[in-house]
Amino acid sequence: MGKIDTVIFDFGGVLIDWSPAYVYLKEFRGDEKKMHEFLNTICSWKWNENQDAGYPLERATEERVALYPEHERLIRMYYGRWKDMLGYEHTETVALLERIKNQGKHRLIGLTNWSHETFPVALERFPFLSWFEGIVVSGTEKMKKPDAEIYQLTLKRYNIQAENAVFIDDKEENITAALKEQIHGLHHTTARELEKNLIALGVL
Repeated sequence: MGKIDTVIFDFGGVLIDWSPAYVYLKEFRGDEKKMHEFLNTICSWKWNENQDAGYPLERATEERVALYPEHERLIRMYYGRWKDMLGYEHTETVALLERIKNQGKHRLIGLTNWSHETFPVALERFPFLSWFEGIVVSGTEKMKKPDAEIYQLTLKRYNIQAENAVFIDDKEENITAALKEQIHGLHHTTARELEKNLIALGVL
C-alpha cells in the first residue's frame, strides 16, 4: 500500500447536511408517509441526480411540472427553496477535516455530486470548503459518481497517484467505484469510525 498523501472528501452526508424534508415535511403537515411518497415518485432522488450531472434546473422543473401539473406548487419548491434544504455542517467530521488540514501533511480534494447551479450557495455558507486545494463538482463536469470517468478526471486534474489517495463517501456504491480505480475507500458512517479508519491509514 502506498503512503497516503491525498484525502478526497465527498461533501453531502459527510461534511454537509442536506435534506428535502426540511422543506417538505411542513408542506405535508408532518405526514412523513405522504412526503416520502412524493419524494420517491415525483421529485425523486434519481431525478435530482440528473441535475447533479449538469442538467439545467429550470428545464428539469418545467419538464416535471408538465408531467405532474397537479403538483406544480410542490415541484417548483424543490429548487425554488433549495437553500432551505441545505442544513448544517457535520461538526465532528469537519473537526477531523480541520485536524488533517492543520497537520499540513496531506492534500485535500473535494469530489461531490452537486448541481453547479446550487454549489455556490454551499461555498458561501460553509467557510471550510476553502480549505480544499481543489473541488470537482459533478454538475460542472457533466459526469457523476459512481461513474469511473469522474474519478479518473479527479486523479488527472490534480496529479494524484491513486494508490496514495483515500476517498471518503457516505454511499457504498461510490466507494466501490473508487476501489476499482485503485483509490483507497472509506465508507463514512460516523465520525468516530472515520477517525479510527484514518488513524489506521496513518492519516491522523
